[in-house]
Amino acid sequence: MTMTQEEVLLAVLQSENLPTLPIVASKLVMLTGQEDTTLTDIANLVGKDMALSAKILKVSNSAFYSFPQQISSINQAVSILGTNAVRSLVLSFSFLSMKGKKQTKTSFDFNQFWEQALAGAVAAKLILDQVPGADTEEVFISALLQNIGQLIFASTLPDLYDQVLVRQAKDHEQTEEEIEKEILGDDHCSIGFAVASHWGFPQSLLQPIRYHHQPDGYTDGDNQTRQSINAVYLAGILVRILYSDTPEEYHKQFRNEAKKRLGLKVLAINKILKEINSLVDQTAQYFGLKMQPTKSVEEILQEANLKLSLLNMSYEEMNRELIRSKVELEKLTKELEFKNNLLENLANIDGLTEINNHRFFQNFLDQEINRSIRNERTISIMLADIDYFKKFNDTYGHQTGDFILKEFCRVCKEQIREYDLIARYGGEEFVFVLPETEPADAEKVAEKLRLEVENFSFDDGESVYKVTVSIGVASARPSGRDFKKNEFIGLADEALYQAKANGRNKVCMYSPGKKKKWFKF
Repeated sequence: MTMTQEEVLLAVLQSENLPTLPIVASKLVMLTGQEDTTLTDIANLVGKDMALSAKILKVSNSAFYSFPQQISSINQAVSILGTNAVRSLVLSFSFLSMKGKKQTKTSFDFNQFWEQALAGAVAAKLILDQVPGADTEEVFISALLQNIGQLIFASTLPDLYDQVLVRQAKDHEQTEEEIEKEILGDDHCSIGFAVASHWGFPQSLLQPIRYHHQPDGYTDGDNQTRQSINAVYLAGILVRILYSDTPEEYHKQFRNEAKKRLGLKVLAINKILKEINSLVDQTAQYFGLKMQPTKSVEEILQEANLKLSLLNMSYEEMNRELIRSKVELEKLTKELEFKNNLLENLANIDGLTEINNHRFFQNFLDQEINRSIRNERTISIMLADIDYFKKFNDTYGHQTGDFILKEFCRVCKEQIREYDLIARYGGEEFVFVLPETEPADAEKVAEKLRLEVENFSFDDGESVYKVTVSIGVASARPSGRDFKKNEFIGLADEALYQAKANGRNKVCMYSPGKKKKWFKF
């Protein structure tokens, strides 16, 4: 007789084999739920576990976050990453440490579960990275635990869950949740949500677990949570491309759903499909998870199509076709790589100067503003305009003018940090983004650029030219949703106008008469 939902939850919670959180993770969940908790409290708690601290520092300094500065202590990690990101990392390491545990006799593959869970976590973060302004701090752990109910069933009710696995392998008409409810009395979404609630997880982590198969079931008005749920839902589809027997079906579904639910464009979807396998392998190394290299989506789809075409062939025909297909696959892979690189350059790089374009600048500034808000840091921007450039073009011709623009960009790139941005704003106007840079430092950078350009000899092999540049600088410490990006750019533009009014070849720092709500130091 099938148990009721109340009975199955009680059986799970009372089971000796129910997974439990490590002490640090459990205390951290409780601590981050208290309003008066400080960053120091969190750093002190995490710092007590030396092994965990070392793992967090390793990931913090990896390409997983790509922070410009080296993070050398847990206090610094907590300050830069923020409370939610550190909690997500601690929970991720805690759960992935369960990867090899198999305390019950069951056909459930625990190692495969965590491999696919990690792939889903990487996929969700990669997907949400393509959504401008989205908060990606917690989506990794949300996606990692989206199917935690399966592991809970396999650990606490192994005999019944084996029946579910057997039925799933034979019955392709019923959904996974329908089979679970029929045999167990509840599905893994509900039981995962209930147990995670029992562990004290916040709603931002609970809701993606509850609705990851049915995102339309979430009807509350929190847009950030809805984005996370949709990202986790899409990640589940993407994992099926990587691990199912019918990847072509899920590939089509992923493209349609990604456009429908998050409004992703074709270029963003292609980027996700191209990068997912390499990011899964990199992240597995960061978190110490040993697994076989992940095949690329292109290779998986090619293999799926090849299997269909080989069904009715003779051995000789199959062998010839395999060789031909391998050659074609290698050729196609190179062509795809070349075209993807070309598309990425066309989308983000200015064709003349070969620096980033206006579109890339807008996206980059969005990301850096969000990071400044989270970390409560100052961000600075500079607008630079080559003085009298129209007159220069009229005098020496557009080819010489193009040479000046290219050389100007090369000179400027050598004067800024690797993680600063220079982009073409339009015509002879260029924009710089300086993350975590105070006003005085930004003004020094601008003066350094101005002086370098003034003293530089632009030699094209036939003649030597001199140009100067006017620069407007603005700095702000964004404090929330009131921060207006376009108004911030406008401040730098006002400063640039003042620099030109002062006689050009000048640096002018914006000094507001009436400060905006978000403009504070």
